[in-house]
Amino acid sequence: MALEIERRFLVSGDSWKTFVSNAHTLKQAYLASCINGLIVRLRIIDAELAWLTLKAPAEGISTYEFEYPIPLADAESIWELTQERIAKTRFELSLPGGKWVVDCFGGRNAPLVLAEVELSSIDAPIDVPSWCWKEVTGEFTWSNAALAQTPLASWPENMRRVNRLYD
Repeated sequence: MALEIERRFLVSGDSWKTFVSNAHTLKQAYLASCINGLIVRLRIIDAELAWLTLKAPAEGISTYEFEYPIPLADAESIWELTQERIAKTRFELSLPGGKWVVDCFGGRNAPLVLAEVELSSIDAPIDVPSWCWKEVTGEFTWSNAALAQTPLASWPENMRRVNRLYD
């Protein structure tokens, strides 16, 4: 059983770009999701690889995650059948203390930028960079599934402003 342990942060500014080591375009569609339950996700990476992922809550900030490769043609067909979608560019970062990525969202979730760090244990220490201005770990509103259901563009202006999210 795969266990994912990650913390998530809203990002301010672009000083994180000096740490970029790689980038990928991701398209994600959500086939099933609920606030405290199972999530079934389709992910297409760089229009070359596709995965079906099942996620379920575990203890604390941990999530059970099961990923299965699927044929790209099947993934593209499933993508066309879905309505809850996100598109983003994922930047892998060279930083100590875990596997760091920054996601820059497109479409109706632009200009949202989120950082994630995948940790080896729940209590692993990390040095949070200064450009991570607000931790949103465990807040469903900021999950990819929630953003696919309720994109940033549909949020009230005051909600976008308080979270430093401007078009």
